Amino acid sequence: MYESKFSRSILKCATALTLVAAALGVHASAEKPGDGVKVTPIFPSIAEERFRGEVAMEGLRELGYKVQEPKETEYGVMMVALANGDADFTVHLWDKLHNQFYQQAGGDDVMVKTGDILPGVAQGYLIDKKTADQYNIKYITDLKKPEIAKLFDTDGDGKADMTGCNPGWGCELVIAHHMKAYDLDKSITVNQGSYFALMADTITRYKEGKPVFYFTWVPQWIASVLVEGKDVVWLEVPKTDLPDGKNDVDTTYHGKNLGFAIDKVVAVLNKDFAEKNPAAVKFLSQVQISTADESNQNLKMQQGEKKPKDIERHAKEWVAAHRQQFDQWLQASRDAAAQAGK
Repeated sequence: MYESKFSRSILKCATALTLVAAALGVHASAEKPGDGVKVTPIFPSIAEERFRGEVAMEGLRELGYKVQEPKETEYGVMMVALANGDADFTVHLWDKLHNQFYQQAGGDDVMVKTGDILPGVAQGYLIDKKTADQYNIKYITDLKKPEIAKLFDTDGDGKADMTGCNPGWGCELVIAHHMKAYDLDKSITVNQGSYFALMADTITRYKEGKPVFYFTWVPQWIASVLVEGKDVVWLEVPKTDLPDGKNDVDTTYHGKNLGFAIDKVVAVLNKDFAEKNPAAVKFLSQVQISTADESNQNLKMQQGEKKPKDIERHAKEWVAAHRQQFDQWLQASRDAAAQAGK
């Protein structure tokens, strides 16, 4: 009889402890729906684009995910890795510019595209304002005139030298198409290599008072050094002509047809990972960084704060400055997980 009562007492205590533990567990998983789940990011090798990735990783950690060291590669390979499950997410896909990479890797069948990480991104060709004003240069096709092309000739071959973008970035495909579409191959040499090293030379040339001609995108720190309207001007294209033939997209920026689709940067997740992790999908669908904030962070890097620890600190500072909004993103992500029963 004594043993029976004792056994029942032990059983009650054990049951009570189990219920308490379960309750605590439910609370923990509600706060951290990704608790213990490993997530592997994949980013471009461009250091200037790491900042938004750090912001995304910060949020996923707060949701409990065990964020692994990010993989780095070019955009096309990035999509293949996401499609195959070799990585779980990125926050670096240009929606229109990189669409070919996305579709070739399997598109919506194997990946989930979401959010508006960086809205209103633009790209195009610029020259220094002094030369533009002096010679009335407004269109890139003005460089078909030998006397105009010669102004930007840095190697003595009579052709204008333009700083172009790196192979694998996607922009090089549009530039190559433009050179043919606007009959510029005989007038312009597109210099490719390490973009930021080439741009350092371009900026030096500008500071020496020499004409400059280059491709760039915004947001980016270069726009803070060579300021549109003050130091440099965008060149227009005579008409929109894109490699995929979809020429009805918006290519107008600050009243000029730049010839590149006005774009946005989105998040992409591996589809299997996305289906199992509604909190991560919801969080990445909400993350948004203004073009001004990314440009300002990139400028800090250009001024010397470019080590990985610096970029990580910049992201933590950004989160602290946007804490209220960040917390709303996190709560909405927890709610999404709860609704999905995860």
